[in-house]
Amino acid sequence: MATQKSLAIPAPAIRAYLAELNPWWVAGGAIDPDLRAWPRRAYFPSFLRLVREPDVRRAVVVIGPRRVGKTVMLMQAIQSLLDAGVTGTSVLYAQLDVPMFAGESLASLLKLFVETHDHRPDRPLWIFFDEIQYLKDWETHLKVLVDQHKSVRFVATGSAAAALQMKSRESGAGRFTDFVLPPLTFAEYLDFCERSDLVQEVPGSAEGGRAEFRSPHIDRLNAEFVNYLNYGGFPEAVMSKAVREDPRRYLRQDIVDKVLQKDLPSLFGISNTQELNRFFNVLAFNTGNEVSPKALCDSTGLDHQRLAEYMEYLEAAYLVKRVYRIDSTARRLKRVTTYKVYLTNPSMRAALFARVRGDDEAMGRLAETAIWSQWLHSTSTVQQLHYARWKEGRTDLEVDLVGINPSTQKPWFAVEIKWSDRPYSDWSELRGIRELAAKNKLARPPVVTTKTVSGIVDIEGQPFQFTPCSLHCYTVARNLLAQT
Repeated sequence: MATQKSLAIPAPAIRAYLAELNPWWVAGGAIDPDLRAWPRRAYFPSFLRLVREPDVRRAVVVIGPRRVGKTVMLMQAIQSLLDAGVTGTSVLYAQLDVPMFAGESLASLLKLFVETHDHRPDRPLWIFFDEIQYLKDWETHLKVLVDQHKSVRFVATGSAAAALQMKSRESGAGRFTDFVLPPLTFAEYLDFCERSDLVQEVPGSAEGGRAEFRSPHIDRLNAEFVNYLNYGGFPEAVMSKAVREDPRRYLRQDIVDKVLQKDLPSLFGISNTQELNRFFNVLAFNTGNEVSPKALCDSTGLDHQRLAEYMEYLEAAYLVKRVYRIDSTARRLKRVTTYKVYLTNPSMRAALFARVRGDDEAMGRLAETAIWSQWLHSTSTVQQLHYARWKEGRTDLEVDLVGINPSTQKPWFAVEIKWSDRPYSDWSELRGIRELAAKNKLARPPVVTTKTVSGIVDIEGQPFQFTPCSLHCYTVARNLLAQT
């Protein structure tokens, strides 16, 4: 009787595939030239500092949504190691979502790498596991490797961000360092497309801890802001003309097919992916609107339990962010009947539906989405941000963004987001923020964004700062990035 031949992929085939993924194993090898030419994210220096600390026995887990540059940042870190004199054969990169590695474990890949190059147990090594969420129980296996290999620096990426973060904290306590990589900010977008000359820092403004900016070319800055809304949250779109011209063709598949039909179902066991897709489309189209669970159930046909689950899934994947309502004195409602939902990346709306123009009806909500998305880059501050809505007599009043002082739990700054110059002279549109400023002692003048005009205006004894929406978006981003 003939011996049954093993159908497993043989080690030589895996070793040959790894050699293709790691061209730096050959003397003079480097990462792809196109990736070397890409600009660095603002987060790159702090990420590289973590990568260069092999003596710290913690794996770095890079988490964030798809298409924000996690793989590119890994490659750029590898090139920085090579440029600093690290031997190419001391670095392993493995993309775990490919068929070649089906059935392989993290330990088996590490063992194959060590045997290929005959590394000593005490040799400093750098191991990069890309798309680690596709490996079952990855967090347990990675923790074991960290414990067993003192001289190895492990770095991993994953796309279903919060789900990975939750698992890393549960199973990797004391052994993982989570590193969040969000979509591009508006400030990074201008850096990438080499248009930062459209904005200038006000001299001396940063001495107070928060830099202020101005733009001598506000119309051109607004044009770039519209571009940012259409595709600028995705580094690949900024760097590729083909993706810029047709974001739906190149980006929609990754958002829908991989996140909604592959990542989330595999992590959460979702069976009805079409239903989840329809629900996300409703949220994406209405980004920036206040919604109620009841209205969402009525419009999507979901029951309340399923709606709550889907909302949790979409937040776990960094696709949407819920923002909760307060009243004019910062009191949270005991019973949550409404909230606002924002896309974490304003460019997703154009990728799903259609590009917007500066005069489109949706611009107001997308501008609001863009400003909120900049604040999402500060995981600590964003927890203190809300929107306010309350009744004054028979009138509903609202303020788009209110920051709460964590010590006093009182409002300390407020922003009303407009994509229009009309409120600069017609103060009737500003009754909400005027009332809130009158009831609370704010730490700085309330801000009203416009389309093009700027200035300080005294309204009933209260100074209000008017500033173009695009410039405010840049200012928020640049100041938050300075803290990374």
